[in-house]
Amino acid sequence: MGEIEVPPFFLCPISFEIMKDPVIVCTGITYDRESIEKWIFSWKNNTCPLTKQVLSTTDLTPNHTLRRLIQSWCTLNASNGVERFPTPKPAVNKAQIVKLLNDAKSPHSQMKCLRRLKSIASTNETNKRCLESAGAIDFLASLVNFSSESSNGSTLDSDDDGFGLTRAGDEALSILHNLQLSETGLKSLAGKNGELIESLMRIMKSGSYESRTYAVLLLKSMFEVADPTKFISLKPEFFVEIVQVLNDQISGKASKAALQLLVTTCPWGRNRVKAVEAGAAPVLVELLLDTAEKRDCEMILVVLDLICQCAEGRAELLKHGAGLAVVSKKILRVSKVASERAVSILLSISRFSATPIVLQEMLRLGVVAKLCLVLQVDSGVKTKEKAREILKSHSRVWKSSSCIPMALISSYPS
Repeated sequence: MGEIEVPPFFLCPISFEIMKDPVIVCTGITYDRESIEKWIFSWKNNTCPLTKQVLSTTDLTPNHTLRRLIQSWCTLNASNGVERFPTPKPAVNKAQIVKLLNDAKSPHSQMKCLRRLKSIASTNETNKRCLESAGAIDFLASLVNFSSESSNGSTLDSDDDGFGLTRAGDEALSILHNLQLSETGLKSLAGKNGELIESLMRIMKSGSYESRTYAVLLLKSMFEVADPTKFISLKPEFFVEIVQVLNDQISGKASKAALQLLVTTCPWGRNRVKAVEAGAAPVLVELLLDTAEKRDCEMILVVLDLICQCAEGRAELLKHGAGLAVVSKKILRVSKVASERAVSILLSISRFSATPIVLQEMLRLGVVAKLCLVLQVDSGVKTKEKAREILKSHSRVWKSSSCIPMALISSYPS
């Protein structure tokens, strides 16, 4: 096909590939649906890629004439290895979605309707936004809430099908996650008096691995756009379930989302202490021991840095036999971000928890030698400043020690 000259107007201006589903934006330019939907919905752009004009609406109109021309051209060139693209499924409209949502309220047709909604959402971004505008978010959230309350034993009658409710709730949660909701939709979910957050906590506690993953991923998305002042009132149980997700290692995505939730919530109120009381410190140290993935290491060190800003967090880190050692080990081995966070953790220990036993342990484990090395290499200005402060603060104990190699002792600040 590389030898065949493709008419230039068959090519999408974004991907420069033949358009399978050409659609027209409000500026009159035609793009392939998949490319323009990524541009608008995934990459959050509000302009026409070609004209740079602001898009007054994100409605996409199928260019049937061009699509038929492309299909005819593909058929004519079939002998040259060109495959004809199938005719795309028509986008759904709001009325169809509303009817499906009404039908889904009947227990007998609920699962069938939910599977249909899932299929519609998976087709393209336009369908996802149509589901959102038709009120699907509220309906799906109510199903998740009712299912989790029922499985918790608060609303289930003897005649109810508990298994069916759980299946419906799991399916609704799956759809909510896969909708990749807009910021407006996520804010709507986050602002419902914490009811959905409570439901997602229950799912994280007793749901299947798949449902627990969807729950923590949805929470992460909600918290990214939520009012941060609401994080102050988060219950201790929230942190218990987040830490349990990390401890169980149910999936890589779930672990990253759980770490991000801790990064987002720990700076607020007493959340550092709540996270520590939930057992975060030893779980994070164990994860740091086991992972070599750059982003995971950075996020774990960020959370450890946050919880070490409280006395309880520092005490738990020091209580773990590998706490100081693994933090020191990550310095200069992962990234500049990881090094700065690791040195920041050691600075908190140095300022507020530097007992004679701790200082000798830092010397014995090579932490002091590593800090001297930080001053010799390109580790970043902030990291060097923190390392210098730690070394200066305890120079009377450390400077003359034989534990520091001669090659590094010259770096020791006076």
